[in-house]
Amino acid sequence: MTIQITRLSDPAVRGFVTAVNHHDREKFMALLAPGVTMADDGTERDLEEWTDREIFSSNGHMEVENESDGGRRLVARYSNDTYGEMRTRWSFTVDEDGRISRFETGQA
Repeated sequence: MTIQITRLSDPAVRGFVTAVNHHDREKFMALLAPGVTMADDGTERDLEEWTDREIFSSNGHMEVENESDGGRRLVARYSNDTYGEMRTRWSFTVDEDGRISRFETGQA
């Protein structure tokens, strides 16, 4: 069972999932705080290179199965044209301005 995007609790995370699923790079980048950092499977990654490869050039898509920590932790089925579908975990740090200052993902 998946959670509808409109029902995700945290507005920044809801925007993140929406932007990923609509392949909207401009909206995605607008959600991120200056100096945002990210990690994939515990390894720090270059944000632009990673998002281009894993999301925007490969048709990334998230189906959220579960949320916790006020909507800032997700378990989702993530798919893209490169790796197919996998069960993933996501965690987000949102700054006082409501922008994502860090996110981490990896296999769940």
